[in-house]
Amino acid sequence: METIGVIGLGIIGSVWARHYASAGQLAGTWNRTPQPVAPAWKSTPSAVAAAADVIQIVVADPAAVESILEQILPQLGPGKVVVQSSTIDADSSVRFEQQVAARGARYLAAPFTGSKPAAEQRQTVYFLGGDPALIAQLEPLLSLVSSKRFVIGTNAQACTFKLAMNLNLAVQMQGLVEALTMARTAGVTDAIFFEAMAQNAGYSGLVKLKEPKLRAGDFSPQFSVKHMLKDMRLASRLNGCADFLGLEAAREGLRKADAAGLADEDFSAVIKVAGQD
Repeated sequence: METIGVIGLGIIGSVWARHYASAGQLAGTWNRTPQPVAPAWKSTPSAVAAAADVIQIVVADPAAVESILEQILPQLGPGKVVVQSSTIDADSSVRFEQQVAARGARYLAAPFTGSKPAAEQRQTVYFLGGDPALIAQLEPLLSLVSSKRFVIGTNAQACTFKLAMNLNLAVQMQGLVEALTMARTAGVTDAIFFEAMAQNAGYSGLVKLKEPKLRAGDFSPQFSVKHMLKDMRLASRLNGCADFLGLEAAREGLRKADAAGLADEDFSAVIKVAGQD
């Protein structure tokens, strides 16, 4: 099995790095904010790329991915693979693939779903886009941190699909917090709200995941406001999506939360600005 390096030690990347390390496959880690205590820590992204067969990038946005690629491209060549797991737009990802291929290396789009609890339990789900042979080759490695790997199609299709999945979550969250706020305003307890919701067609995995946080007022991030807002901005720029009403409503709720200083809180914190003009 190939060795792997993880660039980006945020909420998810740091968990993946520990899993790879426990399996004996981790060759290096790096993060923009230094984390020298991280397993297999390296001083630069270039050092990670030199040490690992596979370089997995999980950072904030297209600009951050581009910055990483600029630093690691000199280390890429035949035998190296870049697994791009950041949530980015399709056009950027296609451009990044071309840059990697020009060095003789290979590229796989591997965005994912699953917040911190899922990552800790190795329940991440990947949406893969790229060469089927490369996907098959990396299956044993990616299975160390995930429960399911869907082959979506091309690089561009996988990136767009990931944004579609996050759109669904963002719209669900906006509806959930508005419904909960409405019930609370009427004096309905959270216990009754969620017990009854569990018997309703609107009950979902997201409701189950976020119920404890909403009831406790715990907005420590599993997936942050700022990252979901970034994803909705990217989604709104896709061809034919600019006028999606649900997308606009979700993006506005996230924008308000961001403006209220909640950027680093869990995206369920949109409840704090629900109903505000």
